[in-house]
Amino acid sequence: MPFKKEHLASLIQVAIDNKASDIHIREGEAPALRIKGELYPVKSNRQFTYKDIEDISRIVGALKKIDDNLTSINEVDGAYEIENVSRLRYNVFRFADRYGIIFRIINMNIPTIAELNLSSTLYQICENKRGLILVTGATGSGKTTTLAAMINHINENKQAHIVTIEDPIEFLHPQKKCRISQREIGKDTPDFMSALRSALRQDPDIILIGELRDAETISTALKASETGHLVIGTVHTKNVISTVGRLISMFPQEEQEEARKRISESLQAVICQRILKSNSKQGVVVAQEICITSPGVRECILGEEPLARLNNIMAKSHGCQTFDGHIMKLYQDGLISKEVALETVSSQSDFLQKLIVE
Repeated sequence: MPFKKEHLASLIQVAIDNKASDIHIREGEAPALRIKGELYPVKSNRQFTYKDIEDISRIVGALKKIDDNLTSINEVDGAYEIENVSRLRYNVFRFADRYGIIFRIINMNIPTIAELNLSSTLYQICENKRGLILVTGATGSGKTTTLAAMINHINENKQAHIVTIEDPIEFLHPQKKCRISQREIGKDTPDFMSALRSALRQDPDIILIGELRDAETISTALKASETGHLVIGTVHTKNVISTVGRLISMFPQEEQEEARKRISESLQAVICQRILKSNSKQGVVVAQEICITSPGVRECILGEEPLARLNNIMAKSHGCQTFDGHIMKLYQDGLISKEVALETVSSQSDFLQKLIVE
């Protein structure tokens, strides 16, 4: 029996009803849902076949990207929408001569900064009119949701033209005070670099780049910020120190001194985040490390001070916070357990010592 659109809609509805974040579909297996960070198998008599995976890939439009042939796929990304129900991000992939699809369920309602329980410093960061702002973290750390909340805040409070470059588009932003031009890689533009170059000719006030992947894209993003635009982008890095180090190291050795200078002049803020298991009903909570660029931060970027000094600057500067400091606050607010805190802080002994002192 072919796997039909209504079968997929039914599975997605089960996931939504169970407040799942992801749906796992793999050839030869029953489906599974990720709920509150844990993976649970769905009670089902159906184990997905190759033909099922092919049918689902055709339903969501993945096969259009690769000549309508599942065997041509190594991996392919995309987005799928069930009108008035949900938007989903998908990845179809090959593994061990089998195929799988992972769906990430995207909230149709764009959350606010307050609803995500994020630092009020993000409101201040959104007030920047020029420069570079980075939201970083591992895959699945909620970067896209944080970016959506920030763009939504700007949309409600400024009159501006925002150009977004996404792969794929996840949250759909309605026009409020801003005009928002959302462009999708592979559909509206061939790649990030082409889209970013074009964005500079589209009279933008703000440019959102889904991912800064290489030196050329970073250099063009810096150029955009140097010419009076606000550029917001993401990088796959684990903390502020590694983010700055990654930006510099992407450039050839002979260009790194100039890159340090440009980054120090343009970088306004870095927001790094992780998803932690929570005591709350949502099951997860965001821990953030936030660095607002200051003279001391610029000295570290320029190499006049070691990058490791950034942790001390963040711990003492207004509006900034380290991961360890925020994890301590989340624990004190009852949002995470002591076990989760100890698993995620950089120094368990320092964390325990602060608990004794306080």
